[in-house]
Amino acid sequence: MFSRRSLMIIRNAVNSSCQKLKTGHNISLIENLRSLPARRHLTISAARESLKDLVGGSQKLIGASDGMEKVELAYIAESQEELPVRSMSDSYSELVIPLSDVAARQKYLNPSMKGIRFGRILEDLDTFSVYVSYKHTVVDRSKKAGISIVTALVDRIEKQAEIVPDVDISMTGNVTWAGKSSMEVTTTLQQKVDSSTHTILVAKFLMVARNPATKKSAVICGLKPQNPEEEKIYDLGNASKLRRQEEANKNLLKTHPSEEEREMIHQKFLQTLDPNFQTFRQRVKPDNTVWMEETILKNLHICFPEARNLYNKIFGGYLMRKAYELAWANTALFCSSRNITVRVVDDIAFLKSVEIRSLLLMSSQIVYTQDKDIQVHVHAEVIDPDLGSRSTSNNFHFTFRCHEPTIPDVMPKTYAEYMLYLDGKRHFES
Repeated sequence: MFSRRSLMIIRNAVNSSCQKLKTGHNISLIENLRSLPARRHLTISAARESLKDLVGGSQKLIGASDGMEKVELAYIAESQEELPVRSMSDSYSELVIPLSDVAARQKYLNPSMKGIRFGRILEDLDTFSVYVSYKHTVVDRSKKAGISIVTALVDRIEKQAEIVPDVDISMTGNVTWAGKSSMEVTTTLQQKVDSSTHTILVAKFLMVARNPATKKSAVICGLKPQNPEEEKIYDLGNASKLRRQEEANKNLLKTHPSEEEREMIHQKFLQTLDPNFQTFRQRVKPDNTVWMEETILKNLHICFPEARNLYNKIFGGYLMRKAYELAWANTALFCSSRNITVRVVDDIAFLKSVEIRSLLLMSSQIVYTQDKDIQVHVHAEVIDPDLGSRSTSNNFHFTFRCHEPTIPDVMPKTYAEYMLYLDGKRHFES
């Protein structure tokens, strides 16, 4: 771990690297960081400690009194005109996951597969996105942050290469689009192996700002591209926003399937009819298929305080890790093999926060298959045993690839399962 003095040196270097020189040119943060000795790279764990210092919320200890230390919070603006306009370089950050350190590597290791636990990487991506977001939004660093930053959506994570277990991972990213109260954070994970840099994945998170007192949206600094390349990146963020709106309008919970989709599910339904009977009621399972209803795998978590975030809610990265691990286990059972890898994490929606002491039920199901690729949907719901109520907190979508010679196809039986099949197909093809 860093000493407090060395940590402050690094934080000052990160903050000052985004300021303008007298000549009017921006210093590249990555060049500034790479000029530092390798041991001084800010690690993801050090960044978490930095966030605790920055955020105005206070994590109450179990058994402690409700009295909280009074801290001076930064002013929460009511309009963007009150805030400075940011550039992409202002929020640029580079952190390290120190896999070369034997002690630090322990929590990431997957002994059964002799690799790295991808669920832990999802946790770090969530932390990094919050870290970058605060660099974009914080104006007065002499006070605790007045607003809360939470994850609204994991738009897409595309895995491009496997992780080398004993080589440090470089996390780089910045805000690439910003609206009035939301912002897109794009993160790249890379490793340097044999003098060659390999990209592991690119992730896009949609973060939102909240006013802790009113629980409503809080305005954030605007974002202005500084050159044609940044304009293209910003336009991609705008395009992603429009795509999400279009997909929401086509949601199968709101609208019927397309004509092409209706034709496809009818043909699939006909495959399940017994040719020896002239009836729709006699169903048979085609060869090399598994009924979708047989692919459900569930687990339940009691949400204890050790999984809390900066605001005393359950950490979003923890939810992603638990959902991923359940999806992985379900896929392994479906394929009868551990020889599987994740390809895409897509459209993870955070619909409501999960409180400490909640009962969290996660239900996974194989919803679509194509060749050796498997689409898994995980639904998370919060159960209140006192009230007997249930409410959805998250929906997760994962694409895995099985590296066995053959795998079965999943076959829907009911209309609801056909809708899950179509939704899985849409996510797979997006």
